[in-house]
Amino acid sequence: MFKKVFKAFEYPGFRLLWFGACTSSIGTWMQNLAQSWLVLQLTDSAFLLGLNAFLADIPIFLFSMIGGVIADRMDRRKLLLVSQFIQMTSAIILTILIATGTVKVWHIMSLSFVVGTAQAFGGPAYSALVPSLVKQEDLQNAIALNSIQFNVARVIGPVIGGIALRYVGASWCFGLNALSFVAVIFSLLRLKIDFNPPRTGESILTGMKQGVSFIRSRHMEKLILIAFCMTALGVPMITFLPVFAKNIFHGNEMTYTWLLACSGLGSIAGALIVAALGNVQRKGRIALGMLILLGIGIMGVALSKSVILTCALLFMSGAVLIGAFAMISSLVQLITSNDMRGRVMSVYNVAFRGGMPMGNLLTGRLIPIFSAPSVLAVNGILLVLMGVYYLTIQRKVAQL
Repeated sequence: MFKKVFKAFEYPGFRLLWFGACTSSIGTWMQNLAQSWLVLQLTDSAFLLGLNAFLADIPIFLFSMIGGVIADRMDRRKLLLVSQFIQMTSAIILTILIATGTVKVWHIMSLSFVVGTAQAFGGPAYSALVPSLVKQEDLQNAIALNSIQFNVARVIGPVIGGIALRYVGASWCFGLNALSFVAVIFSLLRLKIDFNPPRTGESILTGMKQGVSFIRSRHMEKLILIAFCMTALGVPMITFLPVFAKNIFHGNEMTYTWLLACSGLGSIAGALIVAALGNVQRKGRIALGMLILLGIGIMGVALSKSVILTCALLFMSGAVLIGAFAMISSLVQLITSNDMRGRVMSVYNVAFRGGMPMGNLLTGRLIPIFSAPSVLAVNGILLVLMGVYYLTIQRKVAQL
């Protein structure tokens, strides 16, 4: 059983990339925690907290399709290296600004946009890289393990970040994040990739159109729509945890840390379950069932008055969110050919990551009007209705 869960680790290239990315992700989550708390401290504004998240994610929506075309036309490793160096530089700048006491909210938001832009080009390259490192029958396992590294980091990073933020200051969170990029850069330099991009005189716009045409020819639009709605309605629960920690539970940065860690632990559990399932049938039906459970979990978090109950609900919600993500990602990857992978995954990233800024910005705008619990409860209801619709009425996804 243990060997089945970690099957993709038998591939040296995947193993090398996994550990490098995990180390970097730990640093990123340390910075995310410190950055969210810092914005809330400087402004005491849920709207600006949502705006910061919007600026970090909107470049994915704007530029990811261009990044996907480029990922199919150049060495994906080099594209990833450029992305990592830009993100490292941004973390170093914020470290200096915070350490010298000169940081302003506009500094944080501007660099959030810069980092998001780097991720818009690096994300499709990374997504397209993973299937090149494992056999097709182990792809779902690799995607699940990749989710585990992200969510191991989402647990470890906030815990370390919360302790560092409380006892040594925010600049340490940003500085350690900058240092963490060394690990993934080292991994990429050591990686051997068997991908020779085809030479083409076609424009980037033509390449983007080809990616969209491929998606339509394989009837993948509904998967893309579900990915968008899942993040637009589900991710604000995580983004606005500082509001719940501070204003609902009247806690401090450690309260926020534990809430975030419980969500991350749930995600690890969900990813382990998906990895153990292997190349299971009826991925669409399983994903929709998890989507319904996610909506129920979000409603529970919104209505809960207990920190302990909220932690339990965040654990469950984290598990089903990452489970649904892994199932839908596997379906998209398995349908897509390698020469189109960068472009198709860029469209998927536009949907999956593009839902985040839209959902965060709208939720941040509505919270001051209707309150955080009310807005998140509606998000949960909408997710349940969408899952039920695709399970009972529009059943094509359920049949995949």
